[in-house]
Amino acid sequence: MGPVTSSDPTRAGQTPDLFSVGELPDLRAKGLSPAFPAKAAWGTVKSLRAWQAAALAQYREENPKDFMVVATPGAGKTSFALTLAADLLARRIVQRIVVVAPTEHLKTQWAEAAHRVGINIDPEFGTKQGKTSKAFDGFALTYAGVAVNPLALRIRVEQQSTLVILDEIHHAGDALTWGDAVREAFDPAKRRLALTGTPFRSDANPIPFVRYESDGAGGLRSAADFSYGYGEALADGIVRPVLFMSYSGDMHWRTRAGDEIAARLGTPLTRDLESQALRTALDPHGAWIPAVLKAADTRLTEVRRHVPDAGGLVIASDQEKAREYAKILHALTHHRPALVLSDEPGSSKKITAFSESDQRWMVAVRMVSEGVDVPRLAVGVYATTTLTPLFFAQAVGRFVRARAKGETASVFVPSVSRLLTFASEMETQRDHVLKISGGVVNEEELLLAAAQREEKASSELVEEELGEFTALASEADFDRVLFDGGEFGLQAMAGSAEEQDYLGLPGLLEPDQVKDLLRRRQAEHLDRSTSSGPDAAARAADQATHQRLRELRKELNGLVGAWHHRTNQPHGVIHAQLRDSTGGPPTAAADADQLQQRIDLIRQWAVTRKS
Repeated sequence: MGPVTSSDPTRAGQTPDLFSVGELPDLRAKGLSPAFPAKAAWGTVKSLRAWQAAALAQYREENPKDFMVVATPGAGKTSFALTLAADLLARRIVQRIVVVAPTEHLKTQWAEAAHRVGINIDPEFGTKQGKTSKAFDGFALTYAGVAVNPLALRIRVEQQSTLVILDEIHHAGDALTWGDAVREAFDPAKRRLALTGTPFRSDANPIPFVRYESDGAGGLRSAADFSYGYGEALADGIVRPVLFMSYSGDMHWRTRAGDEIAARLGTPLTRDLESQALRTALDPHGAWIPAVLKAADTRLTEVRRHVPDAGGLVIASDQEKAREYAKILHALTHHRPALVLSDEPGSSKKITAFSESDQRWMVAVRMVSEGVDVPRLAVGVYATTTLTPLFFAQAVGRFVRARAKGETASVFVPSVSRLLTFASEMETQRDHVLKISGGVVNEEELLLAAAQREEKASSELVEEELGEFTALASEADFDRVLFDGGEFGLQAMAGSAEEQDYLGLPGLLEPDQVKDLLRRRQAEHLDRSTSSGPDAAARAADQATHQRLRELRKELNGLVGAWHHRTNQPHGVIHAQLRDSTGGPPTAAADADQLQQRIDLIRQWAVTRKS
C-alpha cells in the first residue's frame, strides 16, 4: 500500500483526514457536524465522522490488543476498521490484515472497500493454500472457513504481526466449534478488532475475545470498548428513521390432527397459535402476502417520487417461498425482481448488480439480512418466520443507511407480538448476556459451562416442532404504524383510504416531520371511527355473514386501537376486559351479536371516559 500522509485538522477550512486523530475527540465542541461528510460512499470515506474519530482517538490512546466496537448498522463500522488498519500498517505495528466475515459475499465486499483506501485484501484465500501473493496486504475468510483449519491459520498469524478484524463477531458464537476455531487461530494475533451492530445473541454461547463483566444478577454481560447506537446515529443524521408498517388479518389453517383453526393475527394468541397464524399469513397462496406486497410496492412508488433509485427487499423464510414471492411481485409490477437464493458467487454478483441499478425489488432468503451493503434499499417486507431480536435487528439494518438528508425507511411486518416489541425497542442498547448459575467469573469456567449446555440451533420456527400444517386461507388488514416508540393508525382493510394515508407519506421527511404527520393522520382516523357507528349498522343487512363478521372485527379492533391510544392499555388487556364484560369466545370465534356488544361497550367507554 502507498504512503500515508497526515494533516492538521485544526487549520481553518479543513476537515480531519483519515489519520489526523490527535484533536478529533473535540469535534462537537469545535462546531463541526457530527456526521461529516454529509454523503460518503461506503468504504471510501476520506474524512471521519465524529464517532469514528473519537473511537480511533481512544484506540490510539489505549493501544489495546483487543478492542470491540458496537455501532448501529449504517454508522460506518467498515470505514472505521479500514482506517484503523491502514494506520497500523503505516506505523508498522502490524504487517498483515486478516478479515473474518459471516458470508462469502461480505468477503468480497470487504476486499473492494479495502482497495478504495489502498489496502489489498485477497477474498479468495483458502486455508490449505501455500504462500499468498506479495500483492496482498492480507486476506478475508468466513467464520466457517476458519473452522476448516484453525491450526494452519494460527501458524500464519504467528509468522507475521497481524491485525484480525472480526466482522459481526457475534457469529463466532453460532456454534461451539466456530468459537473454538476462532480462539485457536487468532489467539497469537498482535491486534484484534471486533465489530458488531448487534452484540446480543439468543443463546448463551460465549463469544471469543469479548470481555464479559458481572451484571450483578448471576450473569455476565458483554462490554464494548466503544458504542454508538441507533438513537445517537439517528440524532446525528447518519441513519434513516424507520417506519414499521404492521399488518394483521384473519387466518385459517388445518393442524396435524385435522382440526381447522381460525384466528386473527395481531390479537392475543398463545405462542403456538401465533406461530401458526404467522405461517398461514406468509403462505404465498393466501391473500395476505399479495396484499402486503402490493402495499409495499405502493409505498416504494411514493418513495421513488423523491428518491428515484430507491429499492425494496423482501426477506423470505426459504427458497420455495422466495420464488413464489418473486412471481407475485412480477405480476404486480410487471418488472422481474432480483432473486437471491443462496450464499454463492452468482448470488453475490446479483446483489452487486441490484445495488448498482435502479431495479425496484430484490427477494432473498437469509443472506441479505446482515452486512450486505445496498444503500438504496428504502422499503422492506419482513416475510420470514425467524423471530429473534438478533435477526430482526440485522434485517432492519439493511434499510437504515442514509445517503441524503430526510430519507426515511419503511419496513412491513406481520402483527406478531415479538416483532412489534422488537420494532418498538429499536433505539434500546443491548448487550450479550450469559446467564451462568453460580456467578462464573473466569474464561475457563465460562467455556466449560457453555460446553456442558446443548448447542441450540437458530430459533426459527421449526416445521417439525409444529407438526404437519396446511394453510387454508388468509386476508390482510392494515394494523398500525410504529415509529419512535409510538403507535399510529387504526385497523383498516387493505386498499382502504385509511391505509393509503400512511402508504402515501412523503419519501423525504425529517424525524419530527414524520411524527407530526403521523399524529395528524391518527387524529383524522379517530374522528372517522367515532362517527361511523350508525352508517355501519345501516349497511349490515346487505352483507353476507362472513363479510359482516369481518367488518365487525375490523371495527372492534379499530376501536380497541383508539382506546389503547387514549389509555395506553395493551390491546390484549382491552380485548380481555371486553370479553369478561360481555361473555363469549375470543374475537376470532365470536358471532355478530357478541362482537356488536363489545363494540357498543367500548363506545360507551369512550363517552364516559372509563372502562
